[in-house]
Amino acid sequence: MTAVKEIFVPALLLWIYFETCLSQDGNMSAGYTTESDDYTTDELDYESYNQQCQKTSNRQFRSWFMPIFYTIICFLGLVGNILVIGTYVYFNRLKTGTDIFLLSLSFADLLFAMSLPLWASNYMMEWMLGMLICKTMHTIYKVSFYSGMFLLTSISVDRYFAISKAVSAHRHRSTAVSVSKWSAVVIWLVALVFSVPEMSYTTISNNTCTPYPAGSDSVRVGIQVSQMVLGFLLPFVVMAFCYGSIVNTLWQARSFEKNKAIKVIFAVVAVFLLCQVPYNLVLLLTTLDTVSGGTKDCNYDNALLYASDVTQFLAFLRCCLNPFVYAFIGVKFRRDLLKLMKDLGCMSQERFFQYTCGKRRSSAAATESETTTTFSP
Repeated sequence: MTAVKEIFVPALLLWIYFETCLSQDGNMSAGYTTESDDYTTDELDYESYNQQCQKTSNRQFRSWFMPIFYTIICFLGLVGNILVIGTYVYFNRLKTGTDIFLLSLSFADLLFAMSLPLWASNYMMEWMLGMLICKTMHTIYKVSFYSGMFLLTSISVDRYFAISKAVSAHRHRSTAVSVSKWSAVVIWLVALVFSVPEMSYTTISNNTCTPYPAGSDSVRVGIQVSQMVLGFLLPFVVMAFCYGSIVNTLWQARSFEKNKAIKVIFAVVAVFLLCQVPYNLVLLLTTLDTVSGGTKDCNYDNALLYASDVTQFLAFLRCCLNPFVYAFIGVKFRRDLLKLMKDLGCMSQERFFQYTCGKRRSSAAATESETTTTFSP
């Protein structure tokens, strides 16, 4: 009897164990079948999954567009601004506030033009120059940008007093030159202060030198809004008032150089609007997009990137156009530049007289009033 129990009890326990295992397998199989039936491929909603917006075409566009055109801007900016600085230094031509502001503007544009190779390399390859150069590149841009905008504004204010308020401006001419020198120093200091956020937040992200760290939308919005207000809107309002008053004054004056001066003003305003308005409009759209948390439209996102690249190129173009608009068009400056080229041996004596003597007769009557009653600096 004992032997029977010793054989029967273990057999019974073994049978119960196998029955339990089989029943669990059956339930698991049934559950798996039911779950798979609930999630068939016909009922999956793949549109609910977020797909990453591809920006390969934009990277390819940047890789050839930025280096080519930044090289052109760098070359023209270096040549034009060096000629302006060389002419002012060679002839010691700092007799008006406009002269002082133009010289300071040329230094600002020259400084930025020298940094453009760094911008081109940042778009062509991974950033390998370290954090110090990265911060320096963006700081130079902001200092040059703010100082350039404020100097352009100061030029319009100086021309406003020299033309629209000619009598009082002539009376305080020596004082105005001293004030202009100190104003230029203050402008550089203010531009340096306004570039502090750029110094603080510029970093290297994804092997790219960028002024905005990842996940800092509030910082980015603050910097962009201040740039639009202080670097575009405020100068635009002041320049619009000053140049509008200048045009009104010249239109009422009976001067044979009136039409030429107005054309110069229109050229100045046109270049400013061409370079700054598209860039600031795109910057506004980018800021609004950041405030709203980003767009889900990939086509719009890519279009905004293309527009940002092209309009940034136009904004950078300002540094090489300023010498041609503000300096080379000026009667006195153009004559000084030709004389400098003659003295350096780049132009013959005969060619110099050919370019200057024929025009000197037509402008002799206006020589004494070039800085007070006309626009030409």
